[in-house]
Amino acid sequence: MSSKKSPKRGERRGKPARRAPLSRERVLQAAVRLADEEGLAALSMRRLAQALGVEAMSLYNHVTSKEDVLDNMVDLVIGEIEAPTVGGDWKAAMRRRAVSAHEVLLRHRWAPQLVVATLNIGPAMRRYVDATIGCLTAAGFSYPLADRAWNAIDSHIYGFTLQQLNFPLEPEQYAGAAQQFLHLIPPEQYPHMHAMSRLVIEGKHDGLQDFTFGLDLLLDGLERLLDRAKTAV
Repeated sequence: MSSKKSPKRGERRGKPARRAPLSRERVLQAAVRLADEEGLAALSMRRLAQALGVEAMSLYNHVTSKEDVLDNMVDLVIGEIEAPTVGGDWKAAMRRRAVSAHEVLLRHRWAPQLVVATLNIGPAMRRYVDATIGCLTAAGFSYPLADRAWNAIDSHIYGFTLQQLNFPLEPEQYAGAAQQFLHLIPPEQYPHMHAMSRLVIEGKHDGLQDFTFGLDLLLDGLERLLDRAKTAV
């Protein structure tokens, strides 16, 4: 007599594993993965349904439209950024916030343009902004000054990130490009550009943009502004 047990119901050999049930969170996370892997232009409701292994119409039980998907993809990305703490060293907290935002947006290359072009009031964005304002006002910034401060920092974050993502050269190509275009900037006409290019060509300057350089200038300037405001009171 064979000692092998008969398989239980639902455990038949070759039966595919049960797929996780579709949910709003699963749809949005799949959309983020798809945009990360294939770019935002590849994202459509049909393509998203294919990635999830479902029919396109079933998505509408969980999201209302592609615009709903895009808005909430942005909110998921914002939720990955380290929000500043309220109290303590405000400069250190805002610096961590900015560096974290820059790193998160570089991971999701499609996101910066959407962040600056959409009015996002999702829960992650509300927590992020409220924590930012709280950090600054707890440090002594007035509400109007805190508003200007965090918008100035965010302009640096988004502007620098977009420029870095869209710059046509990789860092290892800088020296070669400088050499290639050196004849267009003769020292008699463009002495300063020529001198800078020479430094890059000779390896004495890497020519790389530095996110934290501008960030620290902003934070130092805001600190001086805060000190003046406190003195004037």
